[in-house]
Amino acid sequence: MSLIEKLSKKLQMPTPEEALPGRPGPIPTAATHFVTGRALKGPWPDNMKKIMFGMGCFWGVERLFWQVPGVYATAAGYAGGITPNPTYEETCTGRTGHNEVVLVVYDPDVVSLADLLKIFWEEHDPTQGMRQGNDIGTTYRSGIYAFSPADRRIAEESREAYQKALDAKGLGRITTEILDAPEFYYAEDYHQQYLAKNPNGYCGLRGTGVACVVPRPATA
Repeated sequence: MSLIEKLSKKLQMPTPEEALPGRPGPIPTAATHFVTGRALKGPWPDNMKKIMFGMGCFWGVERLFWQVPGVYATAAGYAGGITPNPTYEETCTGRTGHNEVVLVVYDPDVVSLADLLKIFWEEHDPTQGMRQGNDIGTTYRSGIYAFSPADRRIAEESREAYQKALDAKGLGRITTEILDAPEFYYAEDYHQQYLAKNPNGYCGLRGTGVACVVPRPATA
């Protein structure tokens, strides 16, 4: 297979027949958050809410959100694919279907979903399809994965609002997928809070420079 063919393949979601088999149990990861010391897999306080974001390489995305006041916990992982309990090396082949995502656990009394969505839209380019900057492949696609119908509706309304803002600037169509939250698989220990452990490490986040005004529900 030529280089061009390999690249083209990485831009296409695998079929179930093409997907790697994975494994029945989770891969090892950290027990606690490197920055906060909180349990990486919970339990979390009962009033916390969750959302998952895919914005390209999850290292920079996770740092972006753990710094937000009201965010209780973050974790890097894989979601939206076929292969159960994938490893990083497997996702890089493009044959698991997974996206690099960050699980964000937050206190809605301190930071709203609208606030988090504004950060999501403004801090990456959601028009690039199966890539983010120089990071190319299905694992770097833009995505929002909601844990309730109400949150999914808010996310979809925010996408419509941001598309209007992009249109006004002559920019492209949003390619972000917005889905009910699929199963989240925690990434390996070394990926968790990577940029806290490696402050000079790679961060590929680049926004469009267009501001986003997210519609807020009456209860927000």
